[in-house]
Amino acid sequence: MHIHYDLAALPVFRHAVVTIGSFDGVHTGHRRILNRVADLARQCGGESVVLTFEPHPRTVLRPQDDHFRLITTTSEKLALLEQAAVDHTVLVPFSVAFAEQSPLEYVHDFLVRHFHPRYIVIGYDHRFGKNRAGDIHFLRQHAPEHGYEVVEIPAQEIEHIAISSTKIRQAIESAHILHANRLLGHPFSFSGTVVEGKQIGRTIGFPTANVHINDPHKLIPPPGIYAAVARCAQGLFNAMLYIGNRPTIQNDHRGQTIEVNLLDFDGDLYGQNLSVDVHDFIRPDKTLNGLAELQAQIEQDKTAIQQRLHPPNPTPHTPKTAIVILNYNTRQHLETFLPSVVEHSHGARIVVADNGSPDDSLAFLHATYPDVEVLNLKENHGFAQGYNVALQQVDADIYVILNSDVAVTAGWMQPILDAMADDPTIAVAQPKILTWHEKDRFEYAGAAGGWIDYLGYPFCRGRIFNQRETDQGQYDTPQRCFWAAGAAFFIRAELYHAFGGFDSDYFAHNEEIDLCWRLQRAGYSVWCFPQSVVYHLGGGTLAYESPRKVYLNFRNSLFSLLKNEPWEKLMWLIPARLLLDGLAAARFLAKGQFTAIRSILQAHFSFYAQWSKTLEKRRTAKTVIEKHRIGPEERRGIYKGSIVFAHYARRIMRYNDL
Repeated sequence: MHIHYDLAALPVFRHAVVTIGSFDGVHTGHRRILNRVADLARQCGGESVVLTFEPHPRTVLRPQDDHFRLITTTSEKLALLEQAAVDHTVLVPFSVAFAEQSPLEYVHDFLVRHFHPRYIVIGYDHRFGKNRAGDIHFLRQHAPEHGYEVVEIPAQEIEHIAISSTKIRQAIESAHILHANRLLGHPFSFSGTVVEGKQIGRTIGFPTANVHINDPHKLIPPPGIYAAVARCAQGLFNAMLYIGNRPTIQNDHRGQTIEVNLLDFDGDLYGQNLSVDVHDFIRPDKTLNGLAELQAQIEQDKTAIQQRLHPPNPTPHTPKTAIVILNYNTRQHLETFLPSVVEHSHGARIVVADNGSPDDSLAFLHATYPDVEVLNLKENHGFAQGYNVALQQVDADIYVILNSDVAVTAGWMQPILDAMADDPTIAVAQPKILTWHEKDRFEYAGAAGGWIDYLGYPFCRGRIFNQRETDQGQYDTPQRCFWAAGAAFFIRAELYHAFGGFDSDYFAHNEEIDLCWRLQRAGYSVWCFPQSVVYHLGGGTLAYESPRKVYLNFRNSLFSLLKNEPWEKLMWLIPARLLLDGLAAARFLAKGQFTAIRSILQAHFSFYAQWSKTLEKRRTAKTVIEKHRIGPEERRGIYKGSIVFAHYARRIMRYNDL
């Protein structure tokens, strides 16, 4: 990333895609805007350009405001923008004179003269110029004259970005660090110079670095002990962070101090710049009876911090990953497919969770794969609850839910793990899934990413109903989708548990769609990364049109609609689905599949019998979604028409023809 401080020394930008804002915190909402800017730059062969102001306009226009605090200082913000792969960041000098420009001067003498933008990506409420008289309509009015296009960030997204910033500040001020970091998409951090203190920590075996923060507007968490990771010239170290007035130390009148004890470090840090990532809150500050009691308390704090922090890892693309395979009575699949998982999944923990199999699966695993972990769940919980029970016992950053009938390929995990490390808004992802027996054809369950239509019927990029396309590389571009296949399902472990995992009442089928839907309602995204390839046998447990599978698919699809769609849509959608499911029954009748017709009827009876229970789940899900929201609802992967009509009436067989 190129950083520019002087407007008079700017380069000539190539098809600049410009966005303007304070970007305080560079949080998940901002990342969406930056991703959009980057996408436009790629499309037009241009460069992404972020304009931000230095100093912050509020410090210039309201200098008397002593309560104003920033999540990130300028240097911290620049580092985060560089991580977001921005091509250029311009620190625009902000002054009263700059604010007094007329809107026309702002557009002509500032934006056009210095940047010659191809696109200006801006919020609907962006104001500029004297008395804030300029707005998005003014920009559009002058667009033809200057040859740029205005791309509006919708009101809902701008509102959520503002809400996210407020929530982050409130969370940090309340010591809710985990929630703040989730909204940020990265650890809250600060940096400062190490200065001399009274060196009392050395006398009790815990030398601390006293950190002085130069920016008076930097937001600081409340007094207490925190788990942290510190960066200095000597490397990266887990650390105990103390913020407070040192109430245990008599005659200490220095006011609030920030002290950092680097675990497993011995050396001199005076004069160095120390950067601190704050990961978790341990306890509030408190007064203790003397240095001996303080030393004992710090020992307890150190133990708590070591339990919460993984060993510091300067390589961001290696999260702790667990591949979890749920097995029920499929020893033959384990014998066929597990060797590829063991061979091509170096660095990942491999766990087989057995759902009370009556065959010799457990004996086979113990004898043949002693290094593969085995969880004996002792009874058949079904797919959904089986994973809920198993994953409660697996500690990891990323869970890879993998069917027992899936073969993987060399390097299959890394493209997805890299993408999830780079973009914290990605909650779920899947590889490209091809058929085991026809390795050039997309597999039914997932293909190159799952979609749904406006009526809630699922299909895939590469598979519409039973029509599976030949893989000719046509879907090799990573794409946001609506759902990822449970056959090979990457999910952030923290989010799996925060959102309650799979709905156990689904037993099997569609539970992954429901979970993806809930996550997207909270602003997270779901992706398919075709650089990763796996081969799925499919139908290993139930044939695709078996009566049991028909029953589960039709019933669980209705469950998902009632839990996730707005009421104004459900009022007509449920009756419409009753009609369309009746047409599906007629299709089964024409094929002579009478048991499938009975399955559809049973699915509807079961759905209505559990109406009240599902409504309670709807209310619970809404509460969880609002608690963990990072942005507006993701709507990618929804086909605006009817896939039933497109396929059976218009005879569309390929995703690209929609």
